[in-house]
Amino acid sequence: MVTTVCAGTSCVRREGAGRARRPAAPASRLCLDCHERLVRDLNRLPELYEECARHLDGSGGDRAVERTSGGPLPGMPFNLRAADVRTQILAVLSAWASLVLEERHLAGPRRAVVPLVNFLTRNGTWLASHDAAGEVSAEIAQLVRRALGVIDPTTNRRIPVGDCVEPGCSGALTAVVQTRRPQLPATITCGADASHHWVGHEWLQLSRRLGASAGAAAPPAGRGRPMAAVPAPAGPTTDPEAEVRWMTAADIARLWDMPPGSVYRHASLQKWRRRSRSGRTYYHAGDVYETLHGRDAAA
Repeated sequence: MVTTVCAGTSCVRREGAGRARRPAAPASRLCLDCHERLVRDLNRLPELYEECARHLDGSGGDRAVERTSGGPLPGMPFNLRAADVRTQILAVLSAWASLVLEERHLAGPRRAVVPLVNFLTRNGTWLASHDAAGEVSAEIAQLVRRALGVIDPTTNRRIPVGDCVEPGCSGALTAVVQTRRPQLPATITCGADASHHWVGHEWLQLSRRLGASAGAAAPPAGRGRPMAAVPAPAGPTTDPEAEVRWMTAADIARLWDMPPGSVYRHASLQKWRRRSRSGRTYYHAGDVYETLHGRDAAA
């Protein structure tokens, strides 16, 4: 019997952030959004596969490399990560194509990335209805992330966050920060299960699940911490606000990917609680989340 709840990687992330999964489409195990993402991610893989090839010599793909005859020079750098991702792309696509072949008794494509992708996209509706639809959704999305990490590794900084909060998972959470583009929200992913995945504005819920307090370190995003905490008063206190997390306008703009002007407009219209320290204004994270989570849910 087909489930009524989407098993796609995006919906699993929604559930991890405390939001309900979307309903699956009729005769499918994926909602329309997750189905479209699966097809979109599949169609990105041929280009990413070729782009990783341009990084195999360690030159970064965008720098001119002098051609020499007689083969590579001794000690020439080789990007093992790029080679590994290319191997993974071909292996994962081949494995899912084999599943389709065995169960549908079809003629198989040539074992190359483009024919495999074309074959899988033609059978995308069947894959979306299969019991393993959630697994194929997560694996293909993970391949895209890994390939992107190879193509532009210098823009990513990996920072340990803590143990995964999902029940029964023993993985560790890592924040990946775009250091050259600090305006972009970072992502937090579990090393054991890529479907355990959070992006900027979902960190508030994640930090609660991690048991973070106002004085605890928060996952970084770009420059500084994404959810800056106003220092709590020294010594014992009965002030309930002492345990609240506070955020700057820059933090909010980065996490929710919005212009700073929109942040100030929301703060004024919704009357967010605020505090000032050392000339900087901090907004009450609970008020921020109540306003902007409602905006996301309605989108």
